[in-house]
Amino acid sequence: MQNKLHRRAFLTRGTQTCLLLSGIAAATKSFISAVEPFQRAGNPRLLLSLAAYSFRDSFNDGNPSRTQTSDKERRIDLFQFIDFCADNGCEGTELTSYYFPPDPTADFLLKLKRHAFLRGIAISGTAVGNNFTLSPGQKRDEQITMVKTWIDRAQILGAPHIRVFAGSEAGISTSDAKRLCIAGLEECADYAATKGIILGLENHGGIVAEADAIIEIVRSVRSNWLGINLDTGNFRTNDPYGDIAKCAPFAVNVQLKSEITPKGGSKTQADIPRLVRILRAANYQGYVALEYEASETPWTAVPPLLAQMKRAFTA
Repeated sequence: MQNKLHRRAFLTRGTQTCLLLSGIAAATKSFISAVEPFQRAGNPRLLLSLAAYSFRDSFNDGNPSRTQTSDKERRIDLFQFIDFCADNGCEGTELTSYYFPPDPTADFLLKLKRHAFLRGIAISGTAVGNNFTLSPGQKRDEQITMVKTWIDRAQILGAPHIRVFAGSEAGISTSDAKRLCIAGLEECADYAATKGIILGLENHGGIVAEADAIIEIVRSVRSNWLGINLDTGNFRTNDPYGDIAKCAPFAVNVQLKSEITPKGGSKTQADIPRLVRILRAANYQGYVALEYEASETPWTAVPPLLAQMKRAFTA
């Protein structure tokens, strides 16, 4: 009988201990502050990178659904894209997930990492095309699993950052879309924290089409591993430059576009020196990746744009 009592007491204390630890974990999570503007010591540091998306029609990735250039000599793979970045003076290379082979192996990722290292260039990040506003169920689970899979791949690559999307309001209210997005961001940011990867939510239309909207969502997420992936060409608002300035203090990565499109207006050439001044005013320190989307072929347009950005960074 005595042994039974001791055993019962042990199990009771064990259960209480587990409940206590669970409560401590929950309390610890509640103390993690929401995302706030980053307080960076030192001076602004802008590092030049180039997004693989800039050459989206040139990748020989074996995807027949993607339009590709008819000039076979202009087809490239990710290794050749890294070479292009290095040859054009970039410090980083942003390897968009779309141009990897399906289900890339760890061996492939490590070969890319080694190739970048030998070319003296860092893999500044990668980017995925996810949707966090799907209702609970298999499709939503698949999206979250996909982001987590790329977090694992980013860790192998040595890429510190992943660009993620919010999702759309298709068939649901804006408030529900925001709630679902925040939940998805929190779950994935929690996982990213265990791998040392920063997530950057891009201002990519829909529920994050305006500066105040994306800032509201980001500030609602309790994580130290989330910020804004600031795309300078995606604000179709009355004051795109003003909205860029609002978001800059939350930026963990910047994708610079060569064009700006104000609300109700036509595309105009981006004022790169002005964009640089905005980033410096926010004391931004990190990569600024050119993501080229204009009509001229990137083979001729990208090199002078990179040179212009480099001059602006050092002015």
